[in-house]
Formats: sequence, structure tokens, C-alpha cells
Amino acid sequence: MKILILCTRNSCRSQMAQAFLTSFDHTLEVFSAGTEPAEKVNEKTIAVMNEVDIDLYGAYPKNVKQYLNEEWDYVITVCGGAKEGCPMFTGKVKQRAHFGFDDPDAVIGDIESVMNEFRRIRDEIKNKFFSFYMEEIKKQELLEASVQTD
Repeated sequence: MKILILCTRNSCRSQMAQAFLTSFDHTLEVFSAGTEPAEKVNEKTIAVMNEVDIDLYGAYPKNVKQYLNEEWDYVITVCGGAKEGCPMFTGKVKQRAHFGFDDPDAVIGDIESVMNEFRRIRDEIKNKFFSFYMEEIKKQELLEASVQTD
């Protein structure tokens, strides 16, 4: 199964979602990208993912343009706030989904408050993508397996 996760900068939410989905099932082909990729993955994203034993060392933002000619089982957007425009993906996609999350990079305040927001959003992403994995991906895999045995 091939999944693309999109947001604007590909430096926080989409990186977290990609890492979590991959951690749930290493057989999935999970990629992430942005319409306006940042120069690097947000350092606070790396820090809060390290807290849950997921290492984003070597991860980097990618431009969605490099994936336009590929086929996808799922394309999932993760932009959240009204101020953000989610990217529109025009490639070959079997199923689309949108899971809106606040942008942790937009949080203003002291470092402890900002980090707590990164953690809150990280945990929301983990929970939502675990539910998606169990309710959609695993269900689809079971259906495909039962069709093959018929």
C-alpha cells in the first residue's frame, strides 16, 4: 500500500504522520511532501518525536511535485487552521482523506508552552493515524486477502 501525506511546509505534521504510519507497519510505503517545503524538518518536531522513540534524523522536506506522476492508494492532507490552504493533489489517487491538525509551528509563547503544543499535536496525529491504520488499512488488507483466497 502506497500513501502520500501532504501539508504546506512538510516540516512538522506530515513528517510526524509519515513516521507514525511507518512505525505501525513497516510494509507500508509512506511518503510526505509539501507545496512550499521548508528548508529542514522543524527541530521541535524532531525533539518531540525522539520523546516517543521515533528518530527523524535524515528526514527532510520534499516538494509534492516529485510525486505527481505516481499512483497512490491514499493521499492524506493534514493542514488544520482556517489560515492555511491545504494542498490539492492532482495525481492518480484511489482514495483521498483530510485529517486537520493545528500547526505547531504557528504557536507563540514561552518554550515550555510551545513544546507542550508540539506534544499535543504529535499525540493527536499518532492517535488519528493509528485509528486510520486499524480501521481503514488493516480492514482493506483483510478484504484483499479474503478475495485472494476465494
